[in-house]
Amino acid sequence: MIAAVGFAQKTVAVMGLGRTGLSAARALLLGDAKVVAWDDNGQNRDAAMAAGIVCQDLAKRDWADISALVLSPGIPHTHPKPHHVVELACAVNVPIIGDTELFAMAINARPPEERPLIIGITGTNGKSTTTALLTHILRECGRDAHAGGNIGMGCMDLPPPMRGMVYVLELSSYQLELTNSLRCNGAILLNISADHLERHGGFEGYMAAKCRIFSGQTQDDVAIVSMDDPHSQSICMAQRAAARAGVIPISANGTLSCGISFAAGNLYSASRDTTQKMASLGNAPALHGRHNGANAAAAFAAARHAGIAAESIAAAMQTFAGLEHRMEAVGAVHGVRFINDSKATNAQASLQALGSFDNIFWIAGGQAKAGGLAGLEPVFGHVRKAYLIGDAQREFAKQLKEKVPLSRCGNLEKAVLEAYVDARESEHKDPVVMLSPACASFDQFADFEARGDTFRRAVAALGEPQDNKPPA
Repeated sequence: MIAAVGFAQKTVAVMGLGRTGLSAARALLLGDAKVVAWDDNGQNRDAAMAAGIVCQDLAKRDWADISALVLSPGIPHTHPKPHHVVELACAVNVPIIGDTELFAMAINARPPEERPLIIGITGTNGKSTTTALLTHILRECGRDAHAGGNIGMGCMDLPPPMRGMVYVLELSSYQLELTNSLRCNGAILLNISADHLERHGGFEGYMAAKCRIFSGQTQDDVAIVSMDDPHSQSICMAQRAAARAGVIPISANGTLSCGISFAAGNLYSASRDTTQKMASLGNAPALHGRHNGANAAAAFAAARHAGIAAESIAAAMQTFAGLEHRMEAVGAVHGVRFINDSKATNAQASLQALGSFDNIFWIAGGQAKAGGLAGLEPVFGHVRKAYLIGDAQREFAKQLKEKVPLSRCGNLEKAVLEAYVDARESEHKDPVVMLSPACASFDQFADFEARGDTFRRAVAALGEPQDNKPPA
């Protein structure tokens, strides 16, 4: 664990005691701060008190001695309406930060020669895969690399910083909006599309939160920015104009004249004078599809900036096992393949998945986001039939009417069974049953991991049946 700095013998309030809140509270205590914490969920409070953390209702406490409020990223900061504890903090001018800012403060306190390398990764989609891929590459190439942030461990639960270490941080817009002093030696923006708009007061606020990943960079650092959507393009151009750090454009929509790009299964590096093939992803089992080409381009650029040779990066990509719940192959039954893409919680993520295979028997639905399935029309030709679940069934059935054959299944187990039978009995070559919901999971599951685990169990229950018909 990393000890928080700057708050020794000071009182710090922590609001929200989930994964990151507990981590922040422990790190503050390790740094000799006095912690008072609260969570509106009684079970979370009980877990915190069992860990020795003092819990007091912050709405009823005198704030005269509080030096800062550490706010968990899931709690509204400014939109759609600030949490009442946030309003209290603002009323008495108490600074509001997140656990990523605690991390930044701890790193900034170290002498420059002992500072670890920090690579931050953000974007609407692809963050987790790119974080895991880059960490894998660095470790395979002998670097002491550790992944955390919005994936796996909270920032403060990572090992204490040491010279030569590399931190690879997945950073959400929620985390970035509460971060002021983080310097990313490599800052990656994978893409931008509409998401979490209610939390940022609209699209401009969402973009502004994402762009905070570049704010602490210097001339020695690099910004790695996609050119594959208009919003990312404008950000790339703005970063070039600012000249705060070096800029490396990336793309999976064809070769660039300058930057790292993915085309026809290969990664290319281009400069003003030449374009060179850097790696082939054709045999990389977990990097199937154009979207993974974009992720690989970003990871390649970051690994190069970290001093890894191109040949070593290319070799390491071949052994990447992939990420759970993101285009995860979970087996095959009687020639029908099953893909768990439960992490696709919006239409843009499902667009990438559905474009990666032909003859898809698609399971979709859950708690719909704004726009529903808008934007997926270009890949409907890959879908043989859709199987709808959850609260979005009615809305999605309207959006798919006369475009894709569909069945309203209600729950995931029934959808898996029905999709399997249809895929097996079809005459389509290499059929794939894919869970790519384009929805949040909270109508039926605790989170997307629980949804993906249910999908796995349903696939495992199929076994090797000779005659497995869905119930009438």
